[in-house]
Amino acid sequence: MSPEGPFAPCPANPILTHRSTAGPVQNTGHGDLIQAPDGSWWLVFLGVRPKGGSPGYHSLGRETFLAPVTWQDGWPVVGQITDGPAWAEPVRDDFDSPRLHPRWISPRSRPPLDLGQSRLVLHGAGEDAMDSRVPSFVGRRQQHPYARVRAHADGAGGLAVRMDERHHYEVEIRDGMIRAQARIGGLRQVLGQHARPAGPTVLRLEILPVDAATAANRVTLDPDQIRLGFEQDGEFTVLAELDGRYLSTEVTGGFTGRVIGVYAAAGTASFDWFDYEALPG
Repeated sequence: MSPEGPFAPCPANPILTHRSTAGPVQNTGHGDLIQAPDGSWWLVFLGVRPKGGSPGYHSLGRETFLAPVTWQDGWPVVGQITDGPAWAEPVRDDFDSPRLHPRWISPRSRPPLDLGQSRLVLHGAGEDAMDSRVPSFVGRRQQHPYARVRAHADGAGGLAVRMDERHHYEVEIRDGMIRAQARIGGLRQVLGQHARPAGPTVLRLEILPVDAATAANRVTLDPDQIRLGFEQDGEFTVLAELDGRYLSTEVTGGFTGRVIGVYAAAGTASFDWFDYEALPG
């Protein structure tokens, strides 16, 4: 055998495809064969998990999947694909370390920030902070189809779910108000607002399945619903409920998926804690 050939095509090509199927994992490809220490063979590859009506919308970007491989007459046969994670233990960050955990990422470069006294402080990037190519924003990837995220916030800033600088939703503290707003391409709009309660505020967003009543009244089924608001005395006040398709790869382009995190607008914003909880579908 030689890396220069000659080569012969597998009689069963393509050995990995979900095209024209109802499988939950689609766009499979870029596979690598690996052999585990126990001698078993596996294929590690990329794919996406679309939701909603045709053609389907995916918001988690390209993910890594695994499938078992057996060999028949010298050719690999790919077995059942293992779907990605649907639920996990909640992850909370109290910012009590001198460095951010590696799960925290930022677009293009890390913004100015301070960590001390169990608090994350971000320094504002301007009036339209989340529209900037380098916003004062740190976040973590949305890893599950449905999730609840909360942040204990003070100052001028908020909690955002972002695809890029032209596609993001956020709930923000500004000028004595809490407001939910959205940027979708060239459209930027405040969708709901409420007078801010005294003291630090718990901002909250939820990414949820589309409920049956909503689905029955829609021509095209959304992949998910995104609710933005805040907590007061344990109660969730929803300021806006948005269609998740506008934060999907099919609308925005790209392939890296949503990132959820906190940001500063004008001035500074501080955050005592941030928690991410996967929800069942």
